[in-house]
Amino acid sequence: MTLITDTISRAADTASPILPVLAGRWSPRGFDSSAVIDESTLTTVLEAARWAPSASNLQPARYIVARRGSASFAKIHATLMGFNRAWADAASVLIVNVANLPIDETRENPWARYDLGQAVAHLTIQAQHEGLHTHQLGGFDAPALAQAFGLGDDQAVVSVTVLGVLGDPDALSPELLERERSPRIRKPLAELLLVND
Repeated sequence: MTLITDTISRAADTASPILPVLAGRWSPRGFDSSAVIDESTLTTVLEAARWAPSASNLQPARYIVARRGSASFAKIHATLMGFNRAWADAASVLIVNVANLPIDETRENPWARYDLGQAVAHLTIQAQHEGLHTHQLGGFDAPALAQAFGLGDDQAVVSVTVLGVLGDPDALSPELLERERSPRIRKPLAELLLVND
């Protein structure tokens, strides 16, 4: 696997020190369309997701993992919307993140989507640690994805993770390149704290 180093520093300018792997995480659109993630590294990234916390240890996170060139990858890519379809085909892997909703035959797990989100966050940070990049997508046709993979009503498609190796951003369209190079900004921490006694 060949890794391309960022040509522009994308590390966050944080107000307080945080782990470098967190500060360095960003969501590129420019992926190397020839890069292949070896199976050991991909398994490590998925293993990090497996060990995320979950309410009552119900572990509701489920994944559809599709490598570029596979029929599953093509199915996922076909459901992407707008700009996402223009660049995500260069990724090494597309992962559909699915929340398994039931606790049992009579109850739905109210924390299933939250726990899936935690698992995807773990996956994202492990990927960053491995020298990979991720981009989380909400722009996709969830019913079409569910139908394409035969998911039941008790399985909610929540997001798609684009996983791969950083590519040459100059290969992107001018509009996507502008987004790729725009400054990383976040609201001030004080604006996020509803109460801080």
